[in-house]
Amino acid sequence: MTTNPPVHARPSASRLTGVPPLELNTDVAHSARIYDFLLGGKDNFEADRKAAEAILQKSPSLPISMRANRDYMVRIARHLAREHGIRQFLDIGTGLPTSPNLHEVVQEIAPESRIVYVDNDPLVLAHARALLTSHDAGATAYIDADLRDVPAILGSARLRDTLDLGEPVAISLIAVLQFVTDEAEAHAIIDELVAAVPAGSALAISTVTANSLQAVGAAASYRARGIPAKPRTDDEVRGLFRGLELLEPGVVPVHRWRPEPGVDPATDDVHVQMTGGLAIKR
Repeated sequence: MTTNPPVHARPSASRLTGVPPLELNTDVAHSARIYDFLLGGKDNFEADRKAAEAILQKSPSLPISMRANRDYMVRIARHLAREHGIRQFLDIGTGLPTSPNLHEVVQEIAPESRIVYVDNDPLVLAHARALLTSHDAGATAYIDADLRDVPAILGSARLRDTLDLGEPVAISLIAVLQFVTDEAEAHAIIDELVAAVPAGSALAISTVTANSLQAVGAAASYRARGIPAKPRTDDEVRGLFRGLELLEPGVVPVHRWRPEPGVDPATDDVHVQMTGGLAIKR
């Protein structure tokens, strides 16, 4: 296992993003760093690795599920760029940079695309430079903010300088809503975000499913380590899209959302612990 990344990298990242340096709490596991470890990344600490190993006891196929979720994000982003012509993306709960990042996917299709990333983990802030690489025709920005503080996100000068909220925006909430365990709060967050963007905008969601015993066990392991986690039923996930036009195939396990030609999703049915969908604001 590689050693922890140097903390002294943080000041340059802070100058880059315009956000004051934040202190890393390396003794407490963090969901973004657990995710990084399970995807084979190096930007995690001993507490994250120990938590991940305990979670794997309950959910040994979690890395397969996480990769399926990452592939889902890529397919969603390509679909929005190609089929809906969306050129603006607001990605909340970004996590640590893992190629391909959203801006790499959409700027390959439309170099003029503009992306704002949002996360509240100091380690993600420290690695923001990797998220702010952009095609010259487009732009990327990073906001240090919590999903629950929607006014801070929407009121950010960085968001306003990067995105035109008078034009369609794709809001991406990938693998983050499971950490909002109160359903009323989740609805309020989504309602406020969707109200800020015009018709033609999109909402992409993936979250932990209650249909998988492994997912339920993994969520319990997260909670045991002080990380809130709530698996949702399909009806609860559909409810997150209320008032929007949910596109086919609706709310499904993420590997079954418009899989690539020649891919048999049935091979991963038992392993994938996330459901999701994509909806358009009309």
